[in-house]
Amino acid sequence: MLSEHGPARLQVSSPSTKGVAIMRVLRAELGIDLRSAKAVLRCVVNGDYSGTLPKMERVARKLRESGVTAVAMRHRR
Repeated sequence: MLSEHGPARLQVSSPSTKGVAIMRVLRAELGIDLRSAKAVLRCVVNGDYSGTLPKMERVARKLRESGVTAVAMRHRR
């Protein structure tokens, strides 16, 4: 899917005030531990966290349900 459609990235607004909520969702959705969630949070904040569009949309939806403004965006080629 990635090779055919390209990656999408997860974008959040106000990550510094919502870091705990973002990590909670990342841990639940990705099945990762706290240390990994902190690393993924840094990638999300820097705009470097990407994957398939359906996966990024699912995580963005869960973040929005937790009160975090989030969107999944396709990378421009």
